Formats: sequence, C-alpha cells, structure tokens
Amino acid sequence: MDRNWDVVVVGSGNAALCAAIAAREAGRQVLVIEKAGPELAGGNSRYTAGAMRFVYNGREDLLPLLQDPQDPRLAETDFGAYTAETFGADLLGFNDGRPLSREQNILIAESYLTLRWLAGHGVRFEPIYSRQSFRKDGRHVFWGGLTLEARHEGVGLVDAELATFRRLGGEIRHDCAAEALLTEGSRVTGLRTRNAAGEQGEIHAGAVVLACGGFEANRALREEYLGPDWAVAKVRGTPCNTGEGLEMAFALGARRHGFYGGCHATPMDLHMPEYGNLEIPHLERKNYRKICYFLGIMVNAEGRRFVDEGRDFRNYTYAQFGRAVLEQPGHFAWQVFDSKVAPLLYGEYRFADAHFIEAPTLEELFARMEGIRDRDTLRETVAAYNAAVEDAVPFDPTVKDGKGTKGLPLPKSNWAQRIDTPPFRAYPVTGGITFTYGGLEVSDTGGVVHADGHDIPGLFACGELVGGVFFNGYPGGSGLTSGAVFGRRAGQGAARFAGTTA
Repeated sequence: MDRNWDVVVVGSGNAALCAAIAAREAGRQVLVIEKAGPELAGGNSRYTAGAMRFVYNGREDLLPLLQDPQDPRLAETDFGAYTAETFGADLLGFNDGRPLSREQNILIAESYLTLRWLAGHGVRFEPIYSRQSFRKDGRHVFWGGLTLEARHEGVGLVDAELATFRRLGGEIRHDCAAEALLTEGSRVTGLRTRNAAGEQGEIHAGAVVLACGGFEANRALREEYLGPDWAVAKVRGTPCNTGEGLEMAFALGARRHGFYGGCHATPMDLHMPEYGNLEIPHLERKNYRKICYFLGIMVNAEGRRFVDEGRDFRNYTYAQFGRAVLEQPGHFAWQVFDSKVAPLLYGEYRFADAHFIEAPTLEELFARMEGIRDRDTLRETVAAYNAAVEDAVPFDPTVKDGKGTKGLPLPKSNWAQRIDTPPFRAYPVTGGITFTYGGLEVSDTGGVVHADGHDIPGLFACGELVGGVFFNGYPGGSGLTSGAVFGRRAGQGAARFAGTTA
C-alpha cells in the first residue's frame, strides 16, 4: 500500500463512486477503499429503491436518461414537469422556517445536469410506474414530482457506477477500513488503514475524499444526537455507517454543519432484522418499508391516531412519520386497511416477509392487534374516523383530492375512505433510520471547511457527510441526487487539488 495515489475515496456508495468517476475523468489516479467486503460494499445506496428527484421541464428532458426510450407505455404517460421552483418549495416545506440553504440551492441547480452526466457514463433510468403513478382515464399519471429510478434500483445504480469507474481505470480495495487521516503540517496526505485481518497500513494521496456515510448505524451516536428513542431504531441499510468519517474530520478541526437532531426515517416492518438484509432479493429487501399509510390509518399502543396520514403525498411525509412512529409508546404502531385499498398497496405489503394480521371483522382484527393497551379507545378511534369521512368527495390517489374528515381533532386531509369493507388487515410498524442529516460544511470545491473558515488542504467530503442539505425531513428521492451532485463536486475538487500538489 505504499503507492502514492492522486485521489483516495473512502466509501463505495453512490456519492463515493460519483467522486471517484469525476476524479478519474479528470485524469487522476484514483483508489476507492471500502471497509466492508464485496458482499456489503456500496453503502446505503445498495439498499435504496434507486429513485432520484431532479428538475425537469417535461418528457423531452427525461428521454435522454431512459434505458428504453421506445417503451410503448411512454405514449400514454403523463410525467408533468418538476421545476426548480417546485423543488425549492418542497425543500422549504421541511426547513422549519429556514430559507433555502446554500447546499439546497446547489442541489436544485445541479440536479438535472448531474443526472445527464450519470447517463453519459452508462447509468440508465426507468420510469417508476409501480410506485409513482396511478392509472387514470386510461393513462399513467405520475404524482409528487418523482418519476425515475436507476435501472435495477439501488443495486443497479452502484453496479453501473462501479463498472464505469473500473472501465475508466480506477481501482477498489475491499476490507480496507480508514482509521485516521495522515497529515504533513495542515495538509492531508493520506490515510492509516486496517484490513480484515487487523493489519495496519498507510495509503498516501494528493487528496482524500470522505464518502463513508453518517452515524445511523452507531447506537451511541444516535442516542447522543437524536435522543434516547433512537437507540431502538431499525437500521434500514448498512451496518457499516458508524460515523468514522465525521470523527476523522473533527480530529482535524472540521466545522460541524447542518441539523444533527434530524434524520431520514421511515415506517418499517416491526419484525424486520436490526439491519437491512442484502441476502434476500432486492425487490423484497426494500419492502421492509411500510409507506402506504395514506391509504388507511395508523394507531399507536393507546389506540389513537397520531398523524394526519393524508397530509401530503407520502414522498413528503414518510421521513417524518417514521420518526413519529418511533416516538409512540413502545416505539411501534399499527397500520390499518380494508379490502377497498388492497389493490393499491405497494408490493412491500405483499412480499413473503411482510408481517400482518387479517380478519373478517373489525372486532376480530382489534382483538388480534398485539400491544394495544386500550381496545375501547381503538374502537372509538376507528368509529369516529369512519363517521367523519366526507363521502361526497371522490377518492383520487393521483392528486391531493381533498377527500378528508370533518370534525376530528386530528384530521385526515386527503384520501380518507371508510374502513368498512372486509377482509381487514393491520401491519405492525416501527421507525427505521436510513441516514442522518448533520454533517460537515463543504466549500464550493467540495473541500471540508475548518472551524476557522478555511478549507482543510487535501480533504474533501460528499454524500451523507455533507450537512445543510436536509433538516426536518426531505422530499423522497433527494438523497441519492444529493450524493451524486456533491460527489461529483468533491471528485472534481479533489482532482484539481491533487494536480496542484503533484
């Protein structure tokens, strides 16, 4: 490991590989190091559904990105448009009164250009017909501004990016964990590493890019930054994101940036494993999620509803509602549906490992819902909800239909239908954490900013390590796009810096 590299990237997920591709594209000798073996490499990106949110003005912007631009369904598909103004408004909806941050403005401005850049490197995309569109008047109507996912989802995204990196001449080493940054004076010159056998080594580089995720898989840091409820959170993705990148940067005086009290959370199957499972087929792996609550109601252990399930499209609420579930008594809730909505429930409710109960009557369903402390309150909750549904308003899942409830202290604002058609089903859920929001401040070059305001020479960061992108939630699909945008920037910045020190 005594070879001098121009750029070393720590991590092998979407952001890391975008940084590596950008640096290699600039002609630098690039090494990616990954502490996991090949079976767990790819970070959280491999666990995702591969959806990416970006600005586009219509169908013509999407066609250059598609795996199959001749797909016959395209002729009967309404994609709409997703403007920079809409993206900005969606992000502002989670900012708790903050204006758009510098990082958010960068994300918006560079989102489409970055998708075009990925497509130019062989990453192709497909319309998300199964989860982001409904049939209406014979057409596929997309909703919520999220239209495309990487081919073969998160696994396909990482595989395509890794293939591109290798095709460009880059190298990756697995079972190679970064333990500390090497420095000469104030400049970062490489990394101290440890392999799977416990042997230490050193890698010297002109620049280092930290792209090794947040602290979501570190129970102690979750409790410290997010609060005691998060000690029991399920980790939706990799067990490898335990905060070492942050700790290495802080050891050099890096500035903490962003909202450390927030994270991306999702309602998850209560009985899922502690971490995501890459050993089961990918289409099932992501299905530990349970995000069709907008088609029914959620009740806690006290038998009460606790969120407005129809407040907005689920793209804009699941990150917040995952947290809300975890904060309930016992850290769990039940999602309740009737058979009217069964055809609309996503595949995550039907896959082999989905846990649920089914009953021919509501009374029998209530009796079998474990953990409910007050079944009388549960009966009253469902009865009051059913009585409050505005029947005169038509149900339409392609828009915020205004079919709500009247007179409830906690309304359901859209998609409210009576729970009255057997058989009935209930799914037990808890809160699952995907990634954390607090991170480092990075400059326009992707350089890590020191507490006194200057860039730490030779140190760059991207992906979950970039703070200031998300605060109290996020529009679904923004995370992968952010990783790609800031990954590309960090790779380009590291390549330029390495060139000046060669």
